[in-house]
Amino acid sequence: MTIAIVGATLIDGTGRDPVPRATILIDGERISAVGMSLDPPRGAEVIDAGGRTVMPGMIDCHVHLFGHLAPLQDRLLTPPSLELFHAARNAKRTLDSGFTTVRDASGAPLGLKLAIERGLIPGPRLRISVVALSQTGGHIDQTMPSGVDPRDYSMGGLGPEWPHCVVDGPSAIRRTVREVLRAGADVVKLCTSGGVLSPADEPWHTQFTSDEIAVMVQEAHAAGRTCMAHAHGAEGIKNALRAGVESIEHGSYLDEECIDLLRDRGAFLVPTMVASLWVQRYAERDPGSVLPQSARKAKETSERRAESFRAAVAAGVRVAMGTDSGVGPHGRNAEELALMVEHGMSPMQAIVAATRVAAECLRMERHVGTIEPGKLADLLVIDGDPLDNIGLLQRRDYLALIMQGGVMFKKAM
Repeated sequence: MTIAIVGATLIDGTGRDPVPRATILIDGERISAVGMSLDPPRGAEVIDAGGRTVMPGMIDCHVHLFGHLAPLQDRLLTPPSLELFHAARNAKRTLDSGFTTVRDASGAPLGLKLAIERGLIPGPRLRISVVALSQTGGHIDQTMPSGVDPRDYSMGGLGPEWPHCVVDGPSAIRRTVREVLRAGADVVKLCTSGGVLSPADEPWHTQFTSDEIAVMVQEAHAAGRTCMAHAHGAEGIKNALRAGVESIEHGSYLDEECIDLLRDRGAFLVPTMVASLWVQRYAERDPGSVLPQSARKAKETSERRAESFRAAVAAGVRVAMGTDSGVGPHGRNAEELALMVEHGMSPMQAIVAATRVAAECLRMERHVGTIEPGKLADLLVIDGDPLDNIGLLQRRDYLALIMQGGVMFKKAM
C-alpha cells in the first residue's frame, strides 16, 4: 500500500531551499515520488503533515552502541553478555531520537547489526568497524601499570567476534585487518593519534607509522571497504590522509596543511564536538567516573576542536555529523547539530552534514541521506521548523513521525 505524506514543508537533505506543501509518496520501503502537485493514489494511507517539517532520517557517523563510559571497577564487574542488552537499548534510544542510520566506530559486533536487519530488535541501520586498531601503548591499549588489560575481561576475551586489536608492524597489521574484515567490518578503524580517554598518551601524540597505515588502507580497499581514523593531532591526521584514509574522526588539532589535505582529497571530517563536553560533564557530576588526565584533555581538546571546526567549515571541508555517543549518552545525538551551528554552520548546513554528507561518508548515498525517488523512505516529521530552531531536533516530543525503510517506528500525529 502507498503511504502519502502531504502538506509538510520539505527539507530534502540536498541543501536546496525548503519546498512548501510538499507531497511524498512511499511504496514499500522506498520513496516513489516527491513534489508539490502530486495527488495521492486511490487507497493510499494519507498522513496530513500540514504545518510541520519533513526531512530525511538523520545519520550519525560515529557512535559506540556496545559499551558506555564507566569507571574501571564497573567495567570489570559487568558480564559481556549484559553489554549486549545495553547495546539493544542504546540502539532503540538512537532510533527514537530520529537517527535511522549510524556507523559504529568500534564495539558493535556483526550479531548486533544482523539482529537489527532481521527485525529482532529496533535500531538504526548499522555500518560497523567491530574494533579499532591501535599500536601498543596507543589509544585503544588499555593496559594498566599493573599489567592488567580490562579488555581481557570484556570484548577482547570473547574470541573471533572481536579480534585482538592492539597490533604492531606491517605483517601483523595485515593479518589483523583481514581478521577484522572476516568478523564483518564495513569499515576499518585505526587510531593514528592518542586520545582523551586513553590512560597513557596525549591526543596530539602520533601513532602508527606511515607504512603501517598504508597496509591498513591497502587491505581495506582490496576488500571494497573504507577507513576511518581516530586522529586528534596534526601529524596523525596528515599520515592518515596521505595514506588514503577516507574520514578523520575528531580532528582537534587541524593546521592549514591538514585542512588542505582534507579538502583536496575529498576526505570527510567527523568532528564529534559533543564528546569532549560530555566527558567534562561527567567529571563535574562524579569526579571518580573519569580519570583526572581525561578531564583535563577533554577541556583542552574541546576548545581546540571548535577552532579547527570553524576553520574547516570556512575552507569548504566536507563535514559529516558524528557524536561519539557512548562517550556521552545515547539518544542525545542531535546536540552535535546545535554545536555545529554555534561554531559556524548555518542550520541548513548542519542538517545536510547529518543527512546527505553523512550518507556520502558512509558510501550509502544511493540509498539514504536525501528525500528523492528511489531512496529508502527514512523520514522524520517535525513539529516546527528546525531551520528556525535547530534545537528542535533534540526534542523527542517534537518528532511526530519517524519512518525507517517505509516502516513507521513512531507516529504521534
